[in-house]
Amino acid sequence: MCALTASLAQSPLPTWKKGYLDIHQINTGKGESSFFIFPDGTTMLLDAGAAGSQKPWATDPKPNDSKTPGQWIAEYIKPLIQQTKNNELDYMMLSHFHWDHMGNTTDTTPLSSTGDYKVTGISEVGDLVPFKKLIDRDFPLYNYPVIQDSPNAKNYIQFVQSKIKHNGISAEKIRVGSHNQVKLEHDAQAFPQFQVRNVAANGYIWTGIDTLYRNYMPELKNMKEMPSENHMSIALKISYGKFDYFTGADISVRDHEMAGPEEYWKDIETPISLVTGPVEALKANHHGNYDANSVAFLRNLQPRVIVIPTWGASQPAMSVYRRMISKKTYPGDRDIFATNIMEETRIVFDVSQLKSEQGHVLIRVYENSDYEVFVLDDSKPGHHVLKKFGPYKSN
Repeated sequence: MCALTASLAQSPLPTWKKGYLDIHQINTGKGESSFFIFPDGTTMLLDAGAAGSQKPWATDPKPNDSKTPGQWIAEYIKPLIQQTKNNELDYMMLSHFHWDHMGNTTDTTPLSSTGDYKVTGISEVGDLVPFKKLIDRDFPLYNYPVIQDSPNAKNYIQFVQSKIKHNGISAEKIRVGSHNQVKLEHDAQAFPQFQVRNVAANGYIWTGIDTLYRNYMPELKNMKEMPSENHMSIALKISYGKFDYFTGADISVRDHEMAGPEEYWKDIETPISLVTGPVEALKANHHGNYDANSVAFLRNLQPRVIVIPTWGASQPAMSVYRRMISKKTYPGDRDIFATNIMEETRIVFDVSQLKSEQGHVLIRVYENSDYEVFVLDDSKPGHHVLKKFGPYKSN
């Protein structure tokens, strides 16, 4: 049973408390960023995009253009970190090497105070918010499946190297299959029912057995084309009691219908979804674009809540939206929240079944596995509640 709690416009967000799992989808209008507070106060930032796309394709920056996306993300998470009685991020994670997840560099992008890299997206947040450990998909070589030599990737690598050298942070490559690479850092014994499982990255997928994983990709020498960065994305399953949440960055089924049998790997969503299984909530893959969130993926996960981190006119794609709302895809109720719906999108199709079309989205999970969804105002700084949905029951 789920009900909308009314009369919440501009009310302050109730403070995080020990025992809560908070999952924030932060909306800057320029890419993707998720912030987590785990039940013991451990914190993690997953991605911090700063894309250079502009109207009419991309939405305006949120709240406005007086600050950069990295500055807005830092301003959003700092007071939340303070609620945990800590002063730094425990984990910073980058899902893959695209500008709408890590930041865009230009000739005018300012240098860090160290002079070793430019501050944009995740590197800017990393300068503004102290953090302990960084995890990405290919540290330290950054050469799979190809050498990361784009200006944005090179800048990110310089950021990592500088933080290791000057700030003493630790950095690691994601360990697919692991359930303790990301763990509770402050009071793990109090919450044995909490776990972060590394489901996939770099074409490797957890088998569902212990920490074993398999390689889903053919040998690179036998491939007609290299897998895209999106295929390499980190995917996680976060569990807290009966509640399960999935986030898979930009994994997709790109061109799978037109691919030959030897290109089975282009659909990495389906094998990931099979091992993940049903969840209570998920972040939509690839911003709800046309090449992701297939019928098979949605049917295998059957989420009650879907959050779509949209920031462009083509997001979500009409076909994806229709799959999400259709009871033919999977039975039962579902509530869908988008961070941005542009007027150009509304012209193309009816999005009236969305529960929210604008704002940050917070999923808050309680110790009994019940959860609520808060839609927060993204038009100004702070954490002001516009709507609240729930409580939802976990299965």
